[in-house]
Amino acid sequence: MRPVHQAPAIVALGGGHGLFATLSAARRLSRDVTAVVTVADDGGSSGRLRAELGVIPPGDLRMALAALAADDPEVQDWTDTIQHRFGGIGALAGHSVGNLILAGLTEVLGDPVAALDELARLLRIDGRVLPMSPIALDIEADVQGLEADPRVSRCIRGQVAVATTPGKVRRVRLLPANPPACPDAVRAIDVADMAVLGPGSWFSSVIPHVLVPELLDTLIATPARKVLVLNLAPEPGETAGFSTERHLHVLSQHAPELTVDYVVVDSGSVPPGREREHLARAAGQFRARVVYADVSEHGTHTHHAGKLASVLEQLWSDPEAGSRGSEAAETPEERESASWQ
Repeated sequence: MRPVHQAPAIVALGGGHGLFATLSAARRLSRDVTAVVTVADDGGSSGRLRAELGVIPPGDLRMALAALAADDPEVQDWTDTIQHRFGGIGALAGHSVGNLILAGLTEVLGDPVAALDELARLLRIDGRVLPMSPIALDIEADVQGLEADPRVSRCIRGQVAVATTPGKVRRVRLLPANPPACPDAVRAIDVADMAVLGPGSWFSSVIPHVLVPELLDTLIATPARKVLVLNLAPEPGETAGFSTERHLHVLSQHAPELTVDYVVVDSGSVPPGREREHLARAAGQFRARVVYADVSEHGTHTHHAGKLASVLEQLWSDPEAGSRGSEAAETPEERESASWQ
């Protein structure tokens, strides 16, 4: 691990708008940022290209590329173009230009990682954008509340179905089971100085990363400072009615061996009192310190890139990082850090 006065190598894991927020923050701290992106989307433009061409769904990958694109007027037109979505009612309606470019590059180059690297070169990205797996995956969930008997679970399949279910998601799986990890993603986590998981759709963008065995094993073994960023609020559908504490419990249920150094929580989303005590106990499952900070975009449920970057910078500079190991704090009070406003 490099000295704290140097910029860290950061790996951010997630998907969709949550990963976009993390990458927008991480790039303010370091130029060496790698995105590891979920590949289970089956809706919209991504779902259509996946079904028609057999490619890994490109939408979340495209958004990650846009988040890391260089702040250069010459590049901005390309960034805007890859994010542009066709209107109208024809065959191209609803497709993002960047999704089509990635699908085309994958066919020409014969490798989705090579396609991502080529588009990253065009956007003058210093880091990389990588899929968590080289193959397209499906999400399957056990959901309660969809039958007359609320105790009975129904199995539903597909990221869109899981993200929008009116029932309560209890557990998710990836299909095929035990999928391969992208080798470059494994290497990036292994040599990272900081690994950031979340925020994002909990069951369809965050938890899938720990369901890829080699990714989970590497996350457990990496010497990187591991940061779990919690959502600002429950999401309609898959986490409706979830407390902040519940998010930690379900992640731990899917990956009981995983430990992290810090759990970042927006200070406005969890008021002081009993709820913070419960959250500190839940963080104990990960041997983690809870860090409260103002990280939200005012008046929204979106993370503010600058505020989150400031928190990540302070965590990178934390002199106590790595000193706890198995000697994690024993009490909720010891696991809760001072708030950073």
